[in-house]
Amino acid sequence: MQTELNKVINALHEFYAREAFLLEKDVGERALTHRLAVHFEAQFSGWEIDCEYDRLGDRTLRLPHGSIVSSDDHLAKSIYPDIVVHQRAIPNNLLAVEVRKSANHQPLEHDQHKLRALTDPHLWFAYWIGLLLTLDKKQVTMSEVYTSGALDQTLSIWFAGRLKDAGLSAG
Repeated sequence: MQTELNKVINALHEFYAREAFLLEKDVGERALTHRLAVHFEAQFSGWEIDCEYDRLGDRTLRLPHGSIVSSDDHLAKSIYPDIVVHQRAIPNNLLAVEVRKSANHQPLEHDQHKLRALTDPHLWFAYWIGLLLTLDKKQVTMSEVYTSGALDQTLSIWFAGRLKDAGLSAG
């Protein structure tokens, strides 16, 4: 998993180096996630990178009933991850990423619940890794790594250290 997370570090480095204009202009989260996804493409050869992807093979992505996360995207609080690294046709799901701007004052619980659900190994479509990133204009201000349906403290600490070592976080 560290290999894949190092690829995310590389993509974030390129993102911050090349997208300063968008960050300074305080564009919306969806514009930022699109540009970050572009930088993911250079790192994840052989994988497809999509934003707000709503399919699993031929099926529409839906979580089990009783979930607090909705399939309705009217309020932009859907179950669809901001960025996914996957193989569409199989489906083979490597990485689900939720991105937040540091100015977003909505509670983290929605994104955290979504990543726990999307990495739940009891669901046939589980992503191997879930990643929550909070982005400021100059750096990542918060990150969490999810595996097997739960926050992975060890990987989260490791990833935060890698962000700091790369100059991408005050850590």
